[in-house]
Amino acid sequence: MINKLPERISTLILLALMIAVAACVSTSENISAGAGDRPRVGILIFGDSGYHLDYPDQEDFVEMFTAEGFAEAEWQDWLDDKRPMEEFEARPTQISPVTGRVVAASGMNQVSQAMKNYCRHQTTCDFAVMLGDNIYPSGATLGADGHDDDQRFHDILSEPFGNIVEDAEKFLTYVTLGNHDWETSREGGLVEIALLEGADGFYMDGPFYTVRPPAGNGDVELFVIDTSMILAATTVYEDALNDDGSESPTGMIEEPDYFVEPLTEAERNMHIWLEDALRQSTAKWKIVVGHHPIWSSSGSKFEQSRALRKLILPSMCRYADAYVVGHEHTLEVHTDNCEAALGSATSKPLVQILSGAAAKQRPTNSAFRAYQERRYSELDTIWALGLVWGFAHMEIEGDTAKVTFLSVPDDGGSETTVEFEYQFEHRSD
Repeated sequence: MINKLPERISTLILLALMIAVAACVSTSENISAGAGDRPRVGILIFGDSGYHLDYPDQEDFVEMFTAEGFAEAEWQDWLDDKRPMEEFEARPTQISPVTGRVVAASGMNQVSQAMKNYCRHQTTCDFAVMLGDNIYPSGATLGADGHDDDQRFHDILSEPFGNIVEDAEKFLTYVTLGNHDWETSREGGLVEIALLEGADGFYMDGPFYTVRPPAGNGDVELFVIDTSMILAATTVYEDALNDDGSESPTGMIEEPDYFVEPLTEAERNMHIWLEDALRQSTAKWKIVVGHHPIWSSSGSKFEQSRALRKLILPSMCRYADAYVVGHEHTLEVHTDNCEAALGSATSKPLVQILSGAAAKQRPTNSAFRAYQERRYSELDTIWALGLVWGFAHMEIEGDTAKVTFLSVPDDGGSETTVEFEYQFEHRSD
């Protein structure tokens, strides 16, 4: 019996080792399977989509352009904006169905159809974000311009963007407002919010709110802010450039030409609300959604960006993964290393996705872009494209997000071209 004991112990040890190895293999397989089975989340990103030729700007009745007159006005605007003369290109045009004269063309219907086609072939097209200036040029007017707001809402919002995917019950577009949505009156902006809160396919919960889209499985939270309201509560100076594209301080305060001054304590302290909401969030991916960018390449709105950086960039640098915006009618991606906002650079920069090319085109300014990158060491303009119609698509999987920027042609077609792709890592705690 004594001689048999070591043999039995050896057998037991060998058996235990075999069980342990099997358990490790099983655990490894489960972890690997779990990582491979993580659901991907696909997000459509588009802004400044509300430019519809049936609803003209009042300037269209003053500037009754011929084709030659429109081209001359485009050239003069190019010079006034200090863009390099050798890069001049006019925007595409259409004949206004209201005035019968030449106006800047709208790509709203092409972009709408392109997104529908794209989602039809994308397994990760789960929800969308709409980035403001949803009703151009003056938001809901309560009939002041002779148009019924319900019909306007149908033509500019519900018809093109309320049914992006076939299974609309499972797809929502989360919306913020832009400065043009508030242009006629505060009441008009509130009417638009009320219409969007009750409309199929859209989601709003007041001027600013947080929401976790169901498709994100609790991992993705949107922090939707009204940057027009934030800027109306602070000092913004008028923009001007020198001939070389560098900033030329004016010292003149820019008065808001829209009606969105904050009236309540909550509205006045939206930037504080944002920081608290980001800090308290347990979501893995924290995406801030607004209208105005903190960086852009067109050179005509940099003072708004400067004012906004002071108010919201520190909290985004501490707690957010990305900032998604429109306002500029371009497609761009920027990063900010947060050194100016926090005093030292973060290990991963904050990413800004700018997608405001859903209806009306605008050029970038290469001279201003070059100056801005020399002047601000915290900024890296990864890519920028102007004079284009298009949208973006972000796909999140695990710790990685990939953004694809797509354009549609100027000739009225709705086929898409991939213009740029950018990948970045989750950065928030």
